[in-house]
Amino acid sequence: MLILFKLLGSLALLMFGMKSMSDALQKMAGPQLRHVLGAMTTNRFTGLLTGTLVTASVQSSTATTVMTVSFVNAGLLTLAQAISVIMGANIGTTLTAWIMAFGASFDISIVSYVGFFVGIILIYMKRHRYVGDFLFGLGLLLLGLTTLRMTGNEMDLGHNPSVLAFFQSFDPDSFWTTLVFLLLGGVLTFCVQSSAAVMAITMLLCGSGAMPIYQGIALVLGENIGTTITSNLAALSANTQARRAALAHMFFNIFGVLWILIVFRWFIDGVVYFVDNMMGQANASMQSKLTFTLAAFHTGFNVINASILIWFIPQIERFVCWVIKSKNMDEEEDFRLHFITAGFMKTPELSVLEAQKEIQSFSERMQRMFGMVQELLDESSSIGKSEKASKTDEQKFTKLFSRIEKYEGISDNMELEIAKYLEQVSDAHLSDETKGKIRAMLREISELESIGDACYNMARTINRKYLAKQDHFTEKQYSHLHQMMGLTENSLTQMNQLMSGRKDFYDVNRTFNIENEINNFRNQLKAQNIVDINNHEYTYAEGTVYMDLINECEKLGDYVVNVVEARMGTRQREV
Repeated sequence: MLILFKLLGSLALLMFGMKSMSDALQKMAGPQLRHVLGAMTTNRFTGLLTGTLVTASVQSSTATTVMTVSFVNAGLLTLAQAISVIMGANIGTTLTAWIMAFGASFDISIVSYVGFFVGIILIYMKRHRYVGDFLFGLGLLLLGLTTLRMTGNEMDLGHNPSVLAFFQSFDPDSFWTTLVFLLLGGVLTFCVQSSAAVMAITMLLCGSGAMPIYQGIALVLGENIGTTITSNLAALSANTQARRAALAHMFFNIFGVLWILIVFRWFIDGVVYFVDNMMGQANASMQSKLTFTLAAFHTGFNVINASILIWFIPQIERFVCWVIKSKNMDEEEDFRLHFITAGFMKTPELSVLEAQKEIQSFSERMQRMFGMVQELLDESSSIGKSEKASKTDEQKFTKLFSRIEKYEGISDNMELEIAKYLEQVSDAHLSDETKGKIRAMLREISELESIGDACYNMARTINRKYLAKQDHFTEKQYSHLHQMMGLTENSLTQMNQLMSGRKDFYDVNRTFNIENEINNFRNQLKAQNIVDINNHEYTYAEGTVYMDLINECEKLGDYVVNVVEARMGTRQREV
């Protein structure tokens, strides 16, 4: 029992050390990790290199793939970029196997104690706390490897009759044996959610001579499939593109396993021959050779697999898109930046152009959102007028309101992401003209987000009236609401014409004239509302809801004017 707890404890030290290293590096990098993942994925090869370097740095392919999936979900990486990064992550994670091979073959405990000593000093210095956390995590990892090696020697698995009998019960030349151990590796990795822990056990069993190298490598192949479960779990609650990225990760590893099974024995014999020649036939122990063979196989397999599939990223993208279909209105309702790419900014002017296109898309979304509000009002009107509303009508109303809520979240996200991008652009050396454009665009996205808020406020007002089962508006009220919304729709149309064209050809007086009409009509309806309430045409509560909608339309018209003024370079009006 003591030896068993030593084994489990050393694995726990190993896993916790890797987690501490990964967390510390991510904290040190902060938002830079996001920037690196985005900036270095301009093509499939730089994406592969980025995934490799980031994973080798944070010592966790899981961290890289989960980050990549989350960036795809946020629209910061395209699916093709994500696939190349994930391919690189599979190569970068093989560095862990080499660290384990050295740890299992040499006594590196002194390095772990040095890491503890220096790490605790830096932790208490506060300023370099994250570096200290990293060194402490490294110390725990190396101490775990050292303890694991010593525990393996104590267990003497190579001379344990029960262990030997278990592995000898499998026919070493059978293809089914390979499949059984491949499945076992996948299940173990899925259960412990750490391919590193399963790799450490594999090296312990192979290094002691208890498990044949062919069965050990089958376990390693299973780990490659089991580790994809994490990214797929992370993508379950994400959008369609993120789920496709996670599926591409699984496809990449399954494809690699399929082709390696065809050349399984020949490939392993080649790796063994390579390790024997590199380490010398007599200069290294059999334990060292076997552990280094596992590490060499892991690296060679992933490098070759990536070298094959990197040329087929467009085909992989089409395949995962075919498997995971877009939901209805997915492109419209899932938040993704369409024009801003997270690559190196070639010139500030090009970056500003990309941002302008994204703002144009933002503006068009807000007009679609206002169209949904008009549709919601019509739905509530038809339900209110019918003596008994059908279940289908009620479901349609609820679904439409949910869509408007979703659009409100989209408008918030778009404002934040475009603003962050513009802040990055503004860090470069810019001309006065470009600086002015960026200031104007920041005003535009702020006002566009306010348009989204106004639309959502109107939808909530209509929804509250619907849920309270209040009397429906009079025909005159509906007529006035439609007239006011028509004017507001016209102002949004004029705004989008400006956003999609050149401001030199736009007559700003069109927007100002519509705004004056909206203001005058609002004032007229405000006075008329008091008269109608006094005449008992409807209740005061009905009049309040009615005027709330009218006032929100007027506010929305003001926000539209502010967007137009920002684009035209004139002063901002008070709302």
